[in-house]
Amino acid sequence: MNEAIRKLEPKALWNKFADLNAVPRPSKKEERVIAFIKDFGKKLGLETLEDEVGNVIIRKPATKGLEDRKAVILQSHLDMVHQKNNDTDFDFDTQGIEMYVDGDWVRAKGTTLGADNGLGVATIMAILESNEIEHPALEALLTIDEETGMTGAKGLKGGLLKGDILLNLDTEEDDEIGVGCAGGVDVTATGTYTETDAPKNSASFNIKVKGLNGGHSGMDIIKGLGNANKLMNRLLFATKDFMQLAKLEGGSLRNAIPRESVAQVAVTSEEKFLAAFEKMKQAILSEYKSLEPNLSIAAEKSNETFSKVMTNIDQTNFLNAMNAAHNGVYRMSPEIEDLVETSNNIAKVSVDKGNIKIECLTRSSVESSKEALANALTSVFELAGYEAKLAGDYPGWAPNMDSPILKVLDNLYQKINGEKANVAACHAGLECGILGQNYPGMDMISFGPTIKGAHSPDERASISSSQKYWDFVLEILKNIPKK
Repeated sequence: MNEAIRKLEPKALWNKFADLNAVPRPSKKEERVIAFIKDFGKKLGLETLEDEVGNVIIRKPATKGLEDRKAVILQSHLDMVHQKNNDTDFDFDTQGIEMYVDGDWVRAKGTTLGADNGLGVATIMAILESNEIEHPALEALLTIDEETGMTGAKGLKGGLLKGDILLNLDTEEDDEIGVGCAGGVDVTATGTYTETDAPKNSASFNIKVKGLNGGHSGMDIIKGLGNANKLMNRLLFATKDFMQLAKLEGGSLRNAIPRESVAQVAVTSEEKFLAAFEKMKQAILSEYKSLEPNLSIAAEKSNETFSKVMTNIDQTNFLNAMNAAHNGVYRMSPEIEDLVETSNNIAKVSVDKGNIKIECLTRSSVESSKEALANALTSVFELAGYEAKLAGDYPGWAPNMDSPILKVLDNLYQKINGEKANVAACHAGLECGILGQNYPGMDMISFGPTIKGAHSPDERASISSSQKYWDFVLEILKNIPKK
């Protein structure tokens, strides 16, 4: 299946992407891909090292004639988001990604593709391996755990890198030059509830919300897509007088908009429960018919008997908290048109055996606004009697419109493509903001090929865009300013 990928142009890029995608590389389990990339660098005879946290740095001298140019850091992250369709049988810990060509797109068979940020890594590999590409002195910085905590970027010590300019290859629109990004913080609420015996003669039902698009909790949050956890809560709230909650599981990753949620409930009045459920179901389907055409909502009677359920007062607290907790866009940027400034994703919700856990990812390009939303969420959860904790805080990357490397890319893009690039900040977490803390003054820019549906099984990479992006990279390396 992956052999068709190796025949695509530019072959150097797609072959390295196929090599990389054969290596399992989930966030926080990057041992195999770290070994793979270190072995790659050493086989090329290049200086290769691993830092204390697992980031890999590979250095390559300048090609003849470009020794007087500023040194460039090519940066991408090694890990990828692991998501699969419910009916896909796949083990991310042992299997390589199964890819196929669909018109102008490369896709994966029922899983995330790993183009985020695998195409960036593959680009760096192809440049390091080439004896023909002209470039200044290079440092490849391949970080770990970008998707679930950015611990690689956070752990990179100052003074280790020698380059002057950092090219982050992690933007997902080929006409965009990234000059800023959002920071983020994990908001986690935990609590307990009292279990009580399920009502006598109650019927057991499974409520299922599935078929949502999902997607990147930063880049896609502006689309107003359905969040399975919030939709499930609307169904439970609408039927709360006729059921008691036994168990709930929704979502999988903080940085992915949740696509599925499943609840188990004990129903005291089937007729009234189903009537209220159907009314809310139809309202939701009507609201999301254009955005979520594959949304499926069902209440199925189960032969399983739920012996324990939430007490009514605990159920009320939980449903009220979930109703009040903000999800989606919180504030748009007043300075940059169509840019989300602040948002929250209610990513994972678990209710089982007396324990409640609600996991959110709050993003913002403005620290004070991020703090305000995190505080609002904390207040909601604490009012419900839960404990709220903040963790994994990382800064945004403030735009520098006077950046010298921005001027290089802006001029080159217009020269090559006959039109100006979209110079913009993004509502996603790039490592530039964190790297800038230990390397203040480093000139940074972000760009990449067109990738759609990142963080979901619908992830796909444009073939024609990848050629456009590759040509752009090669021109940039030839036009790096002198020292």
